[in-house]
Amino acid sequence: MPKIYRDEAVVLRTHKLGEADRIVTMLSRQHGKIRAVAKGVRRTASRFGSRLEPFMVADVQLYEGRSLDVVTQAETLGAYGTLIADDYASYTAANAMVETADRLTDAEASLQQYLLLVGALRSLSRHEHGPTLTLDSYLLRALSLAGWAPSFQDCSRCGAPGPHGSLVVQLGGVVCADCAPPGAPKIDPETIALLGALLTGDWTLADGSSEQTRSRASGVVAAYTQWHLERGLRSLQHVQHDRPGSAGRTDQKAGG
Repeated sequence: MPKIYRDEAVVLRTHKLGEADRIVTMLSRQHGKIRAVAKGVRRTASRFGSRLEPFMVADVQLYEGRSLDVVTQAETLGAYGTLIADDYASYTAANAMVETADRLTDAEASLQQYLLLVGALRSLSRHEHGPTLTLDSYLLRALSLAGWAPSFQDCSRCGAPGPHGSLVVQLGGVVCADCAPPGAPKIDPETIALLGALLTGDWTLADGSSEQTRSRASGVVAAYTQWHLERGLRSLQHVQHDRPGSAGRTDQKAGG
């Protein structure tokens, strides 16, 4: 007899299956990453098709299948998908988040990764901060939970107290003059401060940062993320960078 179970889950991505079904990839609270078939959800009369779109958080009931589980019920817990898709900058940031979560997680449960992603998507949907700031903070924290916490204060190689003026992503963050390899890139104090704020959640400092500082910090975060994930995130190239003083809302629609 198939085992039936329930869990909270955030939808990472979907793929069409046949004429009316979808394969839904979700990150769940208790069961890790789940791939399941949602039958009939592409029909207009589907009872829960809209609840299983990317960025949505739902209470789902499933039963175990041989290769893929099957979704039998879905109740909305966080209707973030539409709110995010209505703003292009938020939409591109959310895509980079769920792609990262997909790459960092597997079948083992990771409550911290789940809560981090849900919190980031909720913040995006409410336009609490610039979308790029929210994305960069999420990336740094997600990598930290995965065991790749960067150092933006003490030397990441020898632990010498900072601040330090060089940053090498391959070495895990800032490095002192003795540990810095020849030609190590220099980084200004404002960018280091912003990176530290994004890692720790100091939103007062982050929200007050300049456009130039945000751009430099995003470059560091992107390089650090792609170094540890070993291959590029396709979604990052589409991210629309926000300007200071804006919560990231634009007139563009997702995909427009």
